[in-house]
Amino acid sequence: MLSLLFGALLMFGGLIFLAAQPMFRARLSSVRRTPAATPEPTLEPSEPAAGFRLKETWPGLAMLAVGAILLLVG
Repeated sequence: MLSLLFGALLMFGGLIFLAAQPMFRARLSSVRRTPAATPEPTLEPSEPAAGFRLKETWPGLAMLAVGAILLLVG
């Protein structure tokens, strides 16, 4: 029973970790003063998104894998 609870917590923590990485990686828009002729700044990033890189997301993937193993075994 304890392994099921711990596995579920690891799976949930891994999902939260994976979801939080792209959200907090970079700011969505920069605050710049623009002349009146140009449009207002938007929430679009100035550069394309970096996506999911393995070296930054491996802890979340490891948590998911260990949690899945614990759920299957328990």
